[in-house]
Amino acid sequence: MTTQQNSITSKTGRIFDLLKQAVQGKELDFTQGSMRRAVLLLAIPMMLEMIMESVFALVDLYFVGHLHNSSEAIQTVGLTESVLAIIYSLAVGMSMAATAVVARRIGEKDPGEAAKAGMQAILVAVFFNLILSIAGYFYAREILMLMGASAATATAGTPFIQIMMCSSTIIVLLFLINGIFRGAGNAAIAMKSLWVANIVNIILCPVLINGFGPIPAFGLTGAALATTIGRATGVCYQLYQMVKGKSQLKIKLAYLYPHFKQITALLKIAIPAVFQFVIASCSWIFLAQLVATTGGDHGSAGYQTAIRLMMFFMLPAWGLSGAASTLVGQNLGAKNLKRAEDSVWQTTKYIIIYMGVAMVLCLLAGHFFISFFTDDVLIRSIAAKGLNIMSMGFLFYGVGMVMTSTFNGAGDTATPTMINFFGFWIFQIPLAYILAKHFNLGPDGVFIAIPVAETGIAIAAYILFKRGRWKTMQV
Repeated sequence: MTTQQNSITSKTGRIFDLLKQAVQGKELDFTQGSMRRAVLLLAIPMMLEMIMESVFALVDLYFVGHLHNSSEAIQTVGLTESVLAIIYSLAVGMSMAATAVVARRIGEKDPGEAAKAGMQAILVAVFFNLILSIAGYFYAREILMLMGASAATATAGTPFIQIMMCSSTIIVLLFLINGIFRGAGNAAIAMKSLWVANIVNIILCPVLINGFGPIPAFGLTGAALATTIGRATGVCYQLYQMVKGKSQLKIKLAYLYPHFKQITALLKIAIPAVFQFVIASCSWIFLAQLVATTGGDHGSAGYQTAIRLMMFFMLPAWGLSGAASTLVGQNLGAKNLKRAEDSVWQTTKYIIIYMGVAMVLCLLAGHFFISFFTDDVLIRSIAAKGLNIMSMGFLFYGVGMVMTSTFNGAGDTATPTMINFFGFWIFQIPLAYILAKHFNLGPDGVFIAIPVAETGIAIAAYILFKRGRWKTMQV
């Protein structure tokens, strides 16, 4: 065997060892050692986790897209997801606070305090979400009508949105507990919980939607039931890992007793983070409503299909950017500022490569991907055009994600909140409205406004990152 062959074999072996270690999951000290290895050990399971999260949406979209009333079904699923984005905002906001505080405590070599912080975050998130889920259940039909759905779509979709709103606490727990594990540096457990949830969802979706043997066909409602049962199974796996697993984060019932000083510290980070995503979510809700009113049921279904496919590529990038969040938090806790900054640049390099590949795939094969999810020619046409337009900004989306994750990982959730406020509400919404209505571009105007605004957000985030205020945050 030649020297070159030996080198290739050795390199291949190291790659497989890295993949195996990343997927198996092992809590390591990310405040020292190879930066490239640290980023990949965190990024690989985080990306796989987010792929699993996006699969939830695509599985539902595939099966409901082949129902006889597919335009109503797709619109209901899409509009419900837009409303649930508010719930996701609470979950992600608390998750970011938990990740930042847990990562900082782990960097300080204090896993006990990290576990306490995680349990307090769960306590707060569940309390606030119960209020939202109760309101969502009783006003389900009114919510769909407010979002621009037709009366027929709102009536047919009411059971779906009611189930999804009632199960939103499960969604919050799934996001939040995974954030706690990521902060501790064990992204593999977070990934595996989504695997478990998705396997259950993929099995139950066709059974509950189309029926099987003695099980009746629930149609659109079956998609909500399958998703809820799948996510609940994922949460059970998470709780098992926290109680009986090998993670250094061990929960105790005593940690659930309210500790108001710690809750205050968490809310100081979480409130801006929640608003950060509420701002973005409300923008997406406005865009969905604008498309529904200017493009009708088919325009709305095409938009929702394109958004779902875009998010399929975006969520892994979000997972990749999460590596920067954990590494920044842990290295700031260890007082290693240079290593914290180096982790950001390393993550940025990887995310540009990934988003570049995703952009090419969407531009060349977007119409092919869309054909899997609906047989309606008009929906396919609108969705393909929208995906092509939105994918033009993928590189900027990626850079913006890493910069935002850096701020959040450092506990500086206020900075990306202000960026989102100006980027989405002051710029994106007015631009989409003007293009869609004043220039009569309809859904196309909304599609154009999305990459333009995201590019501006990425540039602003990069400028503020270079100023370095995030390095001085105390959590």
